[in-house]
Amino acid sequence: MVNGLRRVRIAGLGTYVPAHVLSNADLEKMVDTTNEWIVQRTGILQRHIVEPGVGTSELAVPAAEAAMSDAGVTPNDIGFIVVATTTPDMMFPSTACLVQSRIGAGRAWGFDLGAACSGFTYALSVGWSMVATGRTEHALVIGADVMSSIIDYTDRATCILFGDGAGAVVLSPAGNDEPAIIDFTHEITGEGGEALQMPAGGSRRPASHETVNERLHFVKQDGQAVFKFAVKKSQDMALRMLDRNGLKGDDLDLYVSHQANRRIIEATADRLGLSREKVVINLDKYGNTTAATIPLALGDARADGRLKRGNLVLLGSVGAGFTAGSVLLRWSL
Repeated sequence: MVNGLRRVRIAGLGTYVPAHVLSNADLEKMVDTTNEWIVQRTGILQRHIVEPGVGTSELAVPAAEAAMSDAGVTPNDIGFIVVATTTPDMMFPSTACLVQSRIGAGRAWGFDLGAACSGFTYALSVGWSMVATGRTEHALVIGADVMSSIIDYTDRATCILFGDGAGAVVLSPAGNDEPAIIDFTHEITGEGGEALQMPAGGSRRPASHETVNERLHFVKQDGQAVFKFAVKKSQDMALRMLDRNGLKGDDLDLYVSHQANRRIIEATADRLGLSREKVVINLDKYGNTTAATIPLALGDARADGRLKRGNLVLLGSVGAGFTAGSVLLRWSL
């Protein structure tokens, strides 16, 4: 315990994606695009998409159950649930309430967190705070999105980018000698909000015939503005985290970024001086699943043996808002 705070570790990890795959070849039949164009600009080959009527909670629950099983805890052990999502099942109740009920976590409270593509890093820090302060022994942190529910599949600029998925971790107290979460930093730059948004559906522009006809309930993006911000901010946040912990890129074992665009990830890796072996890129399989990308990337890295207990790992994210986040940790599984 340092300054009255407990050390916190990731005790379990679980992921889930729907079975249906939407390939670039499929998109070629839907909009004016090509596989070559998509791969060159994004690195995406396919994305997983839910069947109609499937909500975010239905992806979050199996991911949460897998994480709890991995951690060796039961639903009754969970005291806090935070669900990072841009696509809740409905405006209210929160997706966290739906997850809590469906997994049977009778002692837990929680809420949803909206930070778009930075959702998982933000939620991880909130869960850390709950465990570090002793408010709960075990926190369930979920990043889940059904982006296909807010994507306009006639808009070739956005429909190629996004997929559906979920990932979850259980956070628990760490012993003095156990690998643990080390540090986190986040920020928002609200003046960038118009560059990536869903214009209607909230209190300012509730649903109406006009907003539906104008297709304002779908993601709208200024791609160049988002790309420019993401490249610079991803690098800035990573360097800030390393500098304040007296580290350099060479000290990292793995860099796990939000999976939006291969060029953004590789530009940050180059700035940090990281070899490609130290960089996780799996967006070719899933596309941008918003709050789920980082846990899905951690899951793949763990499965293929690249992520091992004791590894020094840097997580990074940039999202709509604009939001940005970075978490430094020692992998504990």
